[in-house]
Amino acid sequence: MKIANLFLIALKALRRNKLRALLTMLGIIIGVASVIAMVAIGQGSKKSIQDQLSSMGSNMITIRPNSNVTAGARLDISSVQTLTLSDVDALKKETKYLNAISPAVSSKGQAINGALNWPTTMQGVSMDYLKIRDWPLKEGIVFRESDIHTANKVCLIGQTVVDNIFPYGVNPIGQIIRFNKIPFRVIGVLESKGENAFGQDQDDIIISPFTTVQKRITNSIYLQNIYASTSDESLTQLATDEIEQIMRTAHRLKGKDENDFSVRTQAELISTFSSTSQLLTVLLTAISGISLLIGGIGIMNIMYVSVTERTKEIGLRMSIGANGRDILLQFLVEAILISLTGGLIGIVLGIVASELIQYFLHWPTLISESSVILSFLVCAITGIFFGYYPALKASKLDPIEALHFE
Repeated sequence: MKIANLFLIALKALRRNKLRALLTMLGIIIGVASVIAMVAIGQGSKKSIQDQLSSMGSNMITIRPNSNVTAGARLDISSVQTLTLSDVDALKKETKYLNAISPAVSSKGQAINGALNWPTTMQGVSMDYLKIRDWPLKEGIVFRESDIHTANKVCLIGQTVVDNIFPYGVNPIGQIIRFNKIPFRVIGVLESKGENAFGQDQDDIIISPFTTVQKRITNSIYLQNIYASTSDESLTQLATDEIEQIMRTAHRLKGKDENDFSVRTQAELISTFSSTSQLLTVLLTAISGISLLIGGIGIMNIMYVSVTERTKEIGLRMSIGANGRDILLQFLVEAILISLTGGLIGIVLGIVASELIQYFLHWPTLISESSVILSFLVCAITGIFFGYYPALKASKLDPIEALHFE
């Protein structure tokens, strides 16, 4: 019997019991829709995190002071002072893989412009910092080497600071603002970057020469971080190994001495977040897949009922020439049709649900073509697997007994 004829027979059988067919599909519909939505949320979160981390500087390497162990107690990281400008000089002198290096010191305080004020952070860095962070200016200029040498009171400000201490329409360039009562002249406004992967507003910042912050704000020779970057992401691991060797030499660490600094790359952060996101996606998808299993059992159950109800029909078809293979294919096609129809409806509902989640809850979602294709294939396999045994039972009925079945 031709496949086209089998599909027509299956469609007629489903039309005779529309409500039952729909209820049978329900488990498949819910399962597929859940899988599509969960994968979309997982993939969307993964991409969002990767984009946010990349916005911090995709090739950025961060060197931080390490907390030392003293009398069995580990010191708080904020109290550790191991990084100095001599480390920056050593890196600049010895490096083969770094294309930009910037010291960094920071301080929290109040930014004030007239009657307007805003709590923010001032970051003291070198000109290389914007290159490392891949952070262009919206307007204005970057401070110069001479500003670093003279600890000049100039600054670049983020868009959040602009929005909160300058009235709408006022150009900040050339204006004098105060940070912790010290006057700074605004020479540039940074392009907006939005939140990073940790939920921190990257635009809530004031950037000034590191010497200015050291001498006029923190009164400390120590650095809180050293930022660096490579020209290509493939060089990051080589650069990390190189930094460790240079820093250990600069800090006169020998043999088994523990590092009094740590080196962290954006690639490591991206890998960590991606792995966590992937694990969460797998768990949510597995939970959603239970609905597919229930849907498959529902198909098997309803196909057994259908075989019992249509026993006389099966006997009649066999008596006029249909063989066991024809009967098996008839019921198998019917089961596959139920499963695939439910799958298609589930895919559409899953895509719609993903868009609604993004629109109303503002969670990032990303529809994966592979998840759609895989869901469709799983539905076909579900129909075959759970429909085979009822179809096999139908194909093995004795025609004479089937005709006399009451």
